[in-house]
Amino acid sequence: MKATRPKVAVWKFASCDGCQLSLLDCEDELLAVAGAIDIGYFPEATSAMVDGPYDLSLVEGSITTAHDAERIRRIREESAVVVSIGACATSGGIQALRNGADIDDLVATVYAHPEYISTLATSTGIDRHIDVDAELRGCPIDRGQLVELVNATLNGRPPRLADTAVCVECKTRNHTCVMVADGIACLGPVTLGGCGALCPGYHRGCYGCFGPVDDANADALADHLVEVGHDEVELVRLLRNINVAAPAFDDAATRVELAATRRNR
Repeated sequence: MKATRPKVAVWKFASCDGCQLSLLDCEDELLAVAGAIDIGYFPEATSAMVDGPYDLSLVEGSITTAHDAERIRRIREESAVVVSIGACATSGGIQALRNGADIDDLVATVYAHPEYISTLATSTGIDRHIDVDAELRGCPIDRGQLVELVNATLNGRPPRLADTAVCVECKTRNHTCVMVADGIACLGPVTLGGCGALCPGYHRGCYGCFGPVDDANADALADHLVEVGHDEVELVRLLRNINVAAPAFDDAATRVELAATRRNR
């Protein structure tokens, strides 16, 4: 009897498609496993679609509408393993900039007929609506980590993914610390690694693309950056950037804002 091949699906919610493009960019690496799986659903790559259940679902994008919320629950029900990929799926992404504003005012400002727009008040990550089995951080995700996760999942072993801060990657690549040497504001000490310290490697501060590392002390980093003279408004923008809704970053940004407000009274 012929063995059944694992069925994989790739789903899109509110996002820019960058993480799906990262998957397509792994074509050389994925050729080795392409013959061992069936692509059940991946509109970005193929029009062929096969009904579930699916062995592995990769989900890109944040949940922004009631329809999205219902759809992700259906995906969870018909998927053995669900992995959220990218900043939008893991923390709400850039879209979460709206979370602190009045959504009705925003819709009325942007759309000529706001009565036709149906949206939630917030943009949230996938894990706010369902249980996820794993997540890949980044904006976009790292192709090496993606290949490792797919390979590990299909072979029934835990994936080997980065679990330390970007600063560790800087050290292993002999990058000069941009905060110490150049006085550049950098989120490397509180951001999860996995990008290969790309920005510091080009003498730029880390923008926090991979979100906060576990137990990130973003408050202490923010206090230090203010103490050494960095502009508070720019610091808040840095913290409320790609992973704006990540609690560690958002809480630190709020502290900076409140302290600046009290000082300027």
